[in-house]
Amino acid sequence: MTGFNLTSSDPSTFILNGIPGLEAAHIWISIPFSVFYIISLLGNFMVLFVVSKEQTLHKPMYLLLCMLALTDIGGSTCVVPKALCIFWLGFKNITVDGCLTQMFFLYSVAGTQSAILVIMAFDRYIAICDPLRYATILTNARIAKLGLVGLIRAVLLALPLPLLLRRLPFCANRIIPHTYCEPSAVMKMSSGDTRVIRMYTLVTLLMIIGLDQTLIALSYGLIIRAVLRISSKKAHQKALNTCTAHICVMLMYYMPFLFSALTHRFGQGVTAHVHILLANLNLLVPPMLNPIIYGVKTKEIRDKVGTYTCRMCSPAATDFKPV
Repeated sequence: MTGFNLTSSDPSTFILNGIPGLEAAHIWISIPFSVFYIISLLGNFMVLFVVSKEQTLHKPMYLLLCMLALTDIGGSTCVVPKALCIFWLGFKNITVDGCLTQMFFLYSVAGTQSAILVIMAFDRYIAICDPLRYATILTNARIAKLGLVGLIRAVLLALPLPLLLRRLPFCANRIIPHTYCEPSAVMKMSSGDTRVIRMYTLVTLLMIIGLDQTLIALSYGLIIRAVLRISSKKAHQKALNTCTAHICVMLMYYMPFLFSALTHRFGQGVTAHVHILLANLNLLVPPMLNPIIYGVKTKEIRDKVGTYTCRMCSPAATDFKPV
């Protein structure tokens, strides 16, 4: 209970103010937040459960789906529970170390997810452009190693940011107008020089988002070239259908991020609560929709989910012996 008595002047504490201007609507806003979060957890845990239980799904593509599901769970869990504490309980206090830890995990998860999308694009490229060698090029062990490399890259790039912010002197008024510890909002509370941190943030975004988008664009350029060489229209459609789910997930990940970044940079007329709502939706909507998209577009997962759902919903069969 001592956490409720802390003020923004406490040198070891920040205040997360939720969504400024919409404090009266926090309870109502918490409803879609909690619903999206629950659907996200159910969908992604279902993907993990089905793939782990079915030996026939122990393949590179489904291993990548499990990695994506883990990052979806991690990303939303970094933000939503604390946001709900703000909305429901008014518990706005967060320690400086807790704030920087949240920031580190959030950016590590985002960087890992971007790497997984690149590996997925490479997976689709091999499946379409070199299908005969797919099983030898993309083994489960190789996919796991690529995922580990993506995780290590994300951690190494995310780690310096909280360490640099930790060294900044902060003002007495330590109120963050956000639901989570967003770096630019934290930097605004500092009276120190933040040019190095801003430059590092920009370079990191270019290294992760810029490089990854370039690799994805290159993969799909090669895929389109290979598809255009196929004379059969049916083969065209089959080849492109294998990429549909990945394209949808990729657009859901990158487009809202770019839109939010552009509104921050050029949308001076956009109110603060709109920026904050957009930032939260970027963390809530993709994790909720990703398992739905792959469940609809991937027949194997759709069939297995249907099978397990029917088993759970149907009463246990009872054998009666004739008297």
